[in-house]
Amino acid sequence: MGVDLGDLVEKREISLKDLFGKTIAIDAHNILYQFLSIIRQPDGTPLMDSKGNITSHLSGLLYRTTNLVEEGIRPLFVFDGEPPEFKATTIKERREIRSIAEKQWIEAKEKGEAALKYAQASARVTGQIIEDAKALLGHMGIPCVQAPSEGEAQAAFMVSNGDADAVGSQDYDALLFGAPRHVRNLTITGRRKLPGKNVYIDVKPEMIELKSMLDALEITREQLVDIAILIGTDYNEGIKGIGPKSALKLIKKHGSIEGALAELDKDIENFDAIKDVFLDPDTTSDYKITWHEPKEVDVERFLCDEHDFSEDRVRKALARLTEASGKGQKTLDQWLG
Repeated sequence: MGVDLGDLVEKREISLKDLFGKTIAIDAHNILYQFLSIIRQPDGTPLMDSKGNITSHLSGLLYRTTNLVEEGIRPLFVFDGEPPEFKATTIKERREIRSIAEKQWIEAKEKGEAALKYAQASARVTGQIIEDAKALLGHMGIPCVQAPSEGEAQAAFMVSNGDADAVGSQDYDALLFGAPRHVRNLTITGRRKLPGKNVYIDVKPEMIELKSMLDALEITREQLVDIAILIGTDYNEGIKGIGPKSALKLIKKHGSIEGALAELDKDIENFDAIKDVFLDPDTTSDYKITWHEPKEVDVERFLCDEHDFSEDRVRKALARLTEASGKGQKTLDQWLG
């Protein structure tokens, strides 16, 4: 879910063309949840193969990653490792929420009621989904990086290290982890229907630059983390009734979370340790980023033979991906350069 910083974040609308030639470190789990939530049948049932394996995420990875590559973007996917111990409560709560949503989805379908919103809330990333995602991306020639802990922290590190140009995620946590640049709406660009409403909006990519944002708010990154902790993060509940704007005022008034908590006469357990998770996260420099042309036979075998995808549709997508990722020499030099 991430922290709710939307009211404070200075966003700049861009187009995918603005990202031509850029390497985007995508928070894999965030994107997988996105695909599992929105790529569904009208009654909320996810796409599945004949063996009952969910394939919504594979469809999203194939077609939407191909779209990015066609725009000249170099995507790489960063996968979560072991979560910090503080996240255990959040993980447990999310599992409970998904279980409740799954029951509501089944009940709504049986009654013939609108079920999609419950189905979307029940989406979960399993070990098999992660394994299949890595396999498909490898066949497509797209690099994957395994984070030791939080994927967004690793992605932010890679941008700071100069190995990527921006983090791609819907959540704002990458900013707390120090990502200099952060792109939202990377894979959901286009006309989208608002959940539960018969209203459509145009969704466009957004670029957020950390330094510009901090300068505009007149705060430091550490103070931004303090604000997030007051609001509530994946590691703590936050203070009831405190939103982004009120948290900003408190931190600017007192300079740090200690003074803000004293004024509120509240306490947040382990806030120093939570700050350390954001300011000094567990990351690694032991990774290799290499793109290669898609292995068409392997992609077809994996998607068509093992997961019942349409051969015609997969081959058309592969033709686009192969052309974009380097069959022509000029494109190949740009892609691999």
